[in-house]
Amino acid sequence: MTVIAPVPAAENTAGGVTENTDASPSASSPRNPRRALPTRPWGLYLSVLVVALAVLWALVPGVFAPGSPIDAVPADKLLPPSAAHWFGTDTLGRDLFGRVVHGAVHSLSGALIAVTVGLALGTLIGAVAGALGGVIDDILMRIVDVLLAIPGLLLSLSVIILLGFGTVNAAIAVGLGSVAAFARLMRAEVARVRRTEYVEAAYGSGGTFITVLRRHVLPNSLTPIAALAALQFGTAILAISTLGFLGYGAPPPTPEWGLLIAEGRNYVATAWWLTALPGLVVVAVVLSANRISHRLGRNVR
Repeated sequence: MTVIAPVPAAENTAGGVTENTDASPSASSPRNPRRALPTRPWGLYLSVLVVALAVLWALVPGVFAPGSPIDAVPADKLLPPSAAHWFGTDTLGRDLFGRVVHGAVHSLSGALIAVTVGLALGTLIGAVAGALGGVIDDILMRIVDVLLAIPGLLLSLSVIILLGFGTVNAAIAVGLGSVAAFARLMRAEVARVRRTEYVEAAYGSGGTFITVLRRHVLPNSLTPIAALAALQFGTAILAISTLGFLGYGAPPPTPEWGLLIAEGRNYVATAWWLTALPGLVVVAVVLSANRISHRLGRNVR
């Protein structure tokens, strides 16, 4: 019986490295080259553009809408969208696009106040509960559980009744409703970081409780809070607009987004643009903020 010996691989005489000359060049290449190409996150770019535009509306509204958002022009009332009035006009002849642009400062500043209140109080409660543990942790978390058991809108309405109407009071009410979410996340992160090896090594090196907490625990626990703050920013815009729609936010004729939608709800059949176009602006900004927060959350993980 004849035995056929395998053909030896070619040897690189320079370095003595053996190469396999039978390997096909297509073996290491991907089957579908299109899948290997990086895809651009166009949705994220569009979301950043929408949020940046809303911020510019709040900072320099006169650049985008030079006219007054309050002065009435009875001759131009209930005009449909056109080149002269992009969003049409309302029942008093005021340019609706200008009112939406000038209303951005009220909605966005209110959302910023709400996120700041929730972030500050929730982070403080969560950090204390996670760092101290024991009875203090149990007491603080039971308070947080009570806040979570109350619907956010009901809690906001209760706070507004105590503080009074207005954009700032509505923002504080929305911020108090988000304290529980920040507190639970911060408490979980602090408790996780406390059990890591580098924190134990810091204690073993002679570090005090306050020093280790300030230099190691808190800096490594705040990163997920940033993603939650971005998510809460969009949620706060929607909540403040909801309170404005119900009449608990800024009083008329303030061009607040929720109030603009409420003012046009009686004219849906005859002037659809009064509610549809401001509502689309709110939806676009909220969805864009949520898209950015989800990307931040993926980067954190």
